[in-house]
Amino acid sequence: MGQYIADGIILGATLSLGAIGLTLTFNILRFANFAHGELLTFGAYFGLALAGPLAFGPNIGSLTFGWGFLLVLVLAAVLTAGLAVLIDFIVFRVLRRSDVAVALVIASFGASLMLRNVVVFIWGPQPEYYSRAIAIAKPILPGVRVTSDEIFVVVLAAVLMVALHLFLTRTRLGKAMRAVSDNALLAQVTGVNVTNVIRMVWVVGGTLAAIGGVFYGLTVQMIPTMGFTLILPMFAAAILGGIGSVYGAVLGGMVIGLAESMSVMWIDPGYKPAVAFALMFLILLILPSGILGERA
Repeated sequence: MGQYIADGIILGATLSLGAIGLTLTFNILRFANFAHGELLTFGAYFGLALAGPLAFGPNIGSLTFGWGFLLVLVLAAVLTAGLAVLIDFIVFRVLRRSDVAVALVIASFGASLMLRNVVVFIWGPQPEYYSRAIAIAKPILPGVRVTSDEIFVVVLAAVLMVALHLFLTRTRLGKAMRAVSDNALLAQVTGVNVTNVIRMVWVVGGTLAAIGGVFYGLTVQMIPTMGFTLILPMFAAAILGGIGSVYGAVLGGMVIGLAESMSVMWIDPGYKPAVAFALMFLILLILPSGILGERA
């Protein structure tokens, strides 16, 4: 049981980072972005491209826990944030003028397919790994073994979530994002630069997605369809926690991660996504707005 809980926390950390970007996009830009999963994929593959020349340690060219990992993580996040801003500039910015939400959703599907095929074209369809060395798991509790990479993933994810909380509550830009989320027109009248806020939404969402993608690649593997595989659990996490609530996305990600991990004790692992959605529907029957949200 303990090992499944540990595995669920590790998966939940990745899902939480991705779900935060989804809920920010929905809450401020008012549409469900199905291309968000591909930002995780690109973050992971940007890390792979940087791992060779920048990673260092006992296995040159292998990316694992250490200073090389942190450097790669920062650069991958910057590149992915830039990609997110570029996609918004090319695709979503024009469609926002039409004020038709369904057009943005359909465009996000198209962007998702395009980005997925770009990954296949550049890196190929085969699975990739940051390091092919065997990771040695160490016992931390009776019956619970984790690797140093997995511990680092959970700790850094927690630090990032605290940093995001401080950003949203203590900085001027964070408060502007919350104001636009509540009422964009009123925020604009009071002097908030909505264009800058929208740009920052993509930067924050792309950064967290990249970090989540690198985490997933570090603890599991990378394949071009990983974003498509993760997008549905991330949506489930965002809706479960309360769509529009950043803190709900974190909580929902952890709940979904734990549910998927622990479900393999009783059912075939292939049914894990179904468990996530079954749990989401069950919670929404009791709390229609989600655990921490105002609407779902």
